[in-house]
Amino acid sequence: MTAPADIRPVPYEPAFEVPEDAETQTSFDLQTTMRDISTRTYEDSGRATRSVHAKSHGLLLGELTVLDGLPEIYAQGLFAKAGTYQAVFRLSTVPGDVLDDNVSTPRGLALKLVGVPGVRVEGSENDTTQDFVMVNGPAFNAPNAKKFLGNVKLLAATTDKAPNLKKAFSAVLRGAEKVVEAVGGESVTLKTLGGHPETNPLGETYYSQTPMLYGRYMAKFSLAPSSDNLRVLTDAPVDLKNKPDGLREATVEHFAREGGEWELRVQLNTDVEKMPIEDASVEWSQSESPYVTVARLRAGPQAGWNDALAHAVDEGMQFNPWHAVAAHRPLGSVNRVRKAVYAMSKRFRAERNGVDIAEPRDLEALKSALK
Repeated sequence: MTAPADIRPVPYEPAFEVPEDAETQTSFDLQTTMRDISTRTYEDSGRATRSVHAKSHGLLLGELTVLDGLPEIYAQGLFAKAGTYQAVFRLSTVPGDVLDDNVSTPRGLALKLVGVPGVRVEGSENDTTQDFVMVNGPAFNAPNAKKFLGNVKLLAATTDKAPNLKKAFSAVLRGAEKVVEAVGGESVTLKTLGGHPETNPLGETYYSQTPMLYGRYMAKFSLAPSSDNLRVLTDAPVDLKNKPDGLREATVEHFAREGGEWELRVQLNTDVEKMPIEDASVEWSQSESPYVTVARLRAGPQAGWNDALAHAVDEGMQFNPWHAVAAHRPLGSVNRVRKAVYAMSKRFRAERNGVDIAEPRDLEALKSALK
């Protein structure tokens, strides 16, 4: 939407970020738990996968174009001036084990832009990428790092256990979620455990959930379908009967015929009390600060997913919000403890798979995999 004239974003202050008690220990415990998930799935499959969002349903190349003439408060960081960036993005679902798609969990979309100039965050000094890691819900499923660790421990306890039982349990949870939604509600817990409706991931709207710097200000991001052929897929069911990779098949089928367009949107923080930096579970009010479009992501017809893309993107890349320019540094305890977890996961995958996981300088080498 068009930027409202009365938005007054709050300038960032270091005091808005307050480390938790024992945050260093929480980070260590989170790394250990995530590593346990990856170790368990590696022992079963012989391949090291991501601790979460292990299964990809779409691997796509496109271009992100920053809009010209943005108001000053939105013309920040990489959005300060119009331009176009190469983009690669990955559609996924949450679990750390590769499951039948009938175990229906929240959808994720990770976006990597290449060739982004600017001063970098620590640990990303030699890169030129900017990553956005998003899920199809506006708020994170835990308020802080400690609660996040607790949720991951629950996920670890169910990893690699009774896949057929998970399918049956997911069907029960989807039924329960339908009942909740029929009376106007929604349960993040039910969806996370396997009760997410069996909908097409191409029609979903995705959110960063956790805050980031936005130049002088603070913001959350969202990616929403904007072309008619994607918007018609919002809440559209996908036939997953006897199709363990049905979400991937739906993505491949769509991009074999046509492309699509999304809007990258920004929600500026206008009140740090109502829009806290250290509580990621709070949904920021869109009536107080709506999401405003700052760029458009376009992807043309292409393979959508194949073995060559999987080797290059699933195995050879990492999507990490700490691949960032300083103007878009991740904020809050959840993001602070994630930094070490991403580093651990990268080492684990690279060592066991014998691959070099590196930030791309361009995406030309990937284009041959689209054919």
